[in-house]
Amino acid sequence: MAQTLESLTRRTDSMQGIRNIVHTMKTLSVINSAPYEHAARSIHVYHDTVLDGLQAFLQAMGPHGDIVAPRPKIASRVIVAFGSDHGLCGSYNEGIAAHIDQYLGQKPDSFEADETITLCVGAQLVDALNSCKIPVQDSFFPPASVDGIGRLANLLTQRLDEIRQEIHPGELSVSLAYCTRGPIPESADDSSNQSSGHSAEHGPTIRALLPLDPALVTQLQNRPWGSRSLPDFAMKPEDLFRSLLRGHLFSSLFKAAAEALVIENAARLSLMQQAERSIDDRLDALLSEMRSLRQSEITSELLDVVIGFEALRKPQRRHKKGPDA
Repeated sequence: MAQTLESLTRRTDSMQGIRNIVHTMKTLSVINSAPYEHAARSIHVYHDTVLDGLQAFLQAMGPHGDIVAPRPKIASRVIVAFGSDHGLCGSYNEGIAAHIDQYLGQKPDSFEADETITLCVGAQLVDALNSCKIPVQDSFFPPASVDGIGRLANLLTQRLDEIRQEIHPGELSVSLAYCTRGPIPESADDSSNQSSGHSAEHGPTIRALLPLDPALVTQLQNRPWGSRSLPDFAMKPEDLFRSLLRGHLFSSLFKAAAEALVIENAARLSLMQQAERSIDDRLDALLSEMRSLRQSEITSELLDVVIGFEALRKPQRRHKKGPDA
């Protein structure tokens, strides 16, 4: 169907408006990533302090301390999944749900449990998990700002405490499912890691938190203390270890939430960049079509003027030739 100049102008204006929206979303993604990135770096310092406390506790208790040793039976396995409700980030939730489904399907012997409890952050991720036939016990609203990350981490820590009390004296296993960048820390579950290499790459991963990784415990026990002043504590060992473990959970949940938000904005930024390139290509095609159509109309109008002018000149020529003849 032939396009008119007016219809092409309207389509170009509409496309330019869409491009402005996409450019705004891209700018917001860049702006929103900065505070979440800063929060992830800040909680890393706090987590290092918690690990220093855990190192001091383990070295004081000795290598044969029975407080840290996990119970042989895993009573409940908890998976905390971090999704997105903000949209415009592609198959973010579907990728996490598919990764959890694959992870649960493997069922390694060392990770068998009487039940699996899934805690989900984000309503859209709940729908994605339900589509994979993974039941969700509790769902939480994702943080809308940096201040909300601490609130979410506290809520999740309290819920994990409640689950631990419900299954007592059984052992609780906790894993985090979220999108991350680059290589995963040493305490992560390497078998489930899907992201590696450059920091711009990202993908879903499942990181094991509890029980504590024996390699991490051994590393903390053998790591030299970085001060001439030896640490000491007056609390009961059980209470101190429980407090350190809670700090480890909180900082890990906080970091996972912040990292997930950074990746969410990065995924949105990547999609907006692709959309912007596609819109620019479409705008170039529309503008080229408009220029071609405008040139055709100008040429047609010039031809009409020339033809009209020639038509007006013919009677005058015949009138001038008549008397001379």
